[in-house]
Amino acid sequence: MDTDLHLRTYGADIVTDRHVFAQLVLPVSGAVLLDIEGRRGRLDPLRAACVAPNTWHAQCGIGTNQSLILDVEPAAMAHPAWDRMLDRPFMSLGPGARKLVEFMGVMRTQAFDRGLLRGWVPLLLDTIALDAPRPASRLAALMASVEAEPGLAWTTDSMARHAGLSVSRLHALFRTELDSSPHAWLRGVRLARAQAWLADTSRSIADIALAAGFSDQSALTRALRDATGMTPGAYRRANRHG
Repeated sequence: MDTDLHLRTYGADIVTDRHVFAQLVLPVSGAVLLDIEGRRGRLDPLRAACVAPNTWHAQCGIGTNQSLILDVEPAAMAHPAWDRMLDRPFMSLGPGARKLVEFMGVMRTQAFDRGLLRGWVPLLLDTIALDAPRPASRLAALMASVEAEPGLAWTTDSMARHAGLSVSRLHALFRTELDSSPHAWLRGVRLARAQAWLADTSRSIADIALAAGFSDQSALTRALRDATGMTPGAYRRANRHG
């Protein structure tokens, strides 16, 4: 795994550590004292820190606290934000970054879909480094949100609003990044999710259709037959796992 996310609480005892991956410490509540090879800082929801790979660091909590800890392998550190953060490991978080940290803090306490992490990380790094997300990062975050909840009433218009883009810009990004249209991609995500549920669960076909975002079982049947030549029942029998 190139990246991983934890929700962690630090005690009053000082703990020293070093690891081969980089780490972003993003307090959600309370405060943490962090020493990075002699550079000391107090972290709270307005202030975060970046620990470089193979760097000794020590931390302790101040009272009740919770932090998001993002672990990132060196191979996944191509984003320009890393150069800025490694040079200045203690950083203030603007309103946009704080909202992203808040959101993922809430999501991390619930049933966590790793697809959200893939979209959230580049968006957070853009916000820290550039003060505004790049369109490609907005697209990644949108895709993660749709993949996490394909059954919501997604349309091209609602996807554009979610990404903070115009409809025409959204179409252009999908064409450039995925060689697809938003509608075709959305249909593919919903069909793939339905196929996975048919193979891996005993949920009813009608329930799967609605959860995957199809209007009803007939709509799922038409889409699956167009893609595979099989009905949902036949697909389930042919691909049943376990």
